[in-house]
Amino acid sequence: VFACDGYAVLDGPGFPIVGEADEEPNETFVEQLVDSAKAAIDHVAGKLGVVDRNRVAVGGHSYGAFMTANLLCHSDLFCCGIARSGAYNRTLTPFGFQSEERTLWEATDTYMSMSPFLHVKKMTKPILLIHGEDDTNSGTHTMQSERMYAALKGAGVPCRMVILPHEKHGYRGLESVLHTVAETEAWLERYCKNGGGSSSSSSD
Repeated sequence: VFACDGYAVLDGPGFPIVGEADEEPNETFVEQLVDSAKAAIDHVAGKLGVVDRNRVAVGGHSYGAFMTANLLCHSDLFCCGIARSGAYNRTLTPFGFQSEERTLWEATDTYMSMSPFLHVKKMTKPILLIHGEDDTNSGTHTMQSERMYAALKGAGVPCRMVILPHEKHGYRGLESVLHTVAETEAWLERYCKNGGGSSSSSSD
């Protein structure tokens, strides 16, 4: 769909987060994430020459949404983002997540540094949040997007939140899928293709 709209799509790039020696991988999560994103853009913009560095958007679902929000908080690589069904406040998943086996109380600084909810003041580029109304996934309850949206609005970040009725962590209804595509297309049209990351508009 997006290729037909004139976008170059880098689908599923590998952003590995690794630890060296006795260091836990997530101790340098943000730094590794930003470095990987920069390398991906350097590849498609520099080596392949198929994108405009000033008009690169980022998006993802679940952990990909979490990564999207972190990239918008900690880098200026992207003009906008689309985050679907993510977890943005890691203090709400205190007993571990993904490959993080330590608890919040064992690795407080890591949980804090990895929570984009706590860094919204650093975000300047627009972000679209989409979430299923009935998400029962243990780490991505709908409240994650609702609280993130409230924080973004309070910080003056251009944002929009879309809640999909009756949907869980993955979207199954045809109406929901088409709604998600339409919202994403409109967001990219406004802030990537035509806006080039302009953040002058108010929250939706």
